[in-house]
Amino acid sequence: MKQVETTREAMINRRSVRKYKTDMIPRDIIERIVEAGTYAANGRGHQASIILAVTNKELRDRLSEMNRKIGGWDEGFDPFYGAPVVLVVLAEKDWPTHVYDGSLVMGNLMLAAHTEGIGSCWIHRAKEEFESEEGKQILSDLGVTGEYEGIGHCILGYPDEEIEEAKPRKDDYVFWVE
Repeated sequence: MKQVETTREAMINRRSVRKYKTDMIPRDIIERIVEAGTYAANGRGHQASIILAVTNKELRDRLSEMNRKIGGWDEGFDPFYGAPVVLVVLAEKDWPTHVYDGSLVMGNLMLAAHTEGIGSCWIHRAKEEFESEEGKQILSDLGVTGEYEGIGHCILGYPDEEIEEAKPRKDDYVFWVE
């Protein structure tokens, strides 16, 4: 995957990847991607979101299995598509814009990954995972205190598939009011 030159190009060309190589991403690249996530716009500058940067295979696989069960897939299916890194975005439940703020973090993470030549995909069901007792225990074990809602998983890895071009935008996407 080639690195892009502008933010606009990243926005236009980034696509979800659903097949990854097992190679681990160097930590400095993950750190740059995560840092970009922390600069997402957020309500009143509150920074209600947090990111779990999971490179530990045991925890990554545990989250994958929880996600698989919630999604109702057959045993052995990996809803993280083999991606070696999972960035879990959570946000303070009692903050009024937490879902929007966390969603912007997810967008920044995916765009930053693309600019680094790294594939990504937003995987849902983080809400259900971290509402469960097992999810709450994971957060507690990691020293995360407070009440958080899972917003999404940004899976990262080197693509092991050809990235398709974007479909043409629909005609009625924008309504001009002049």
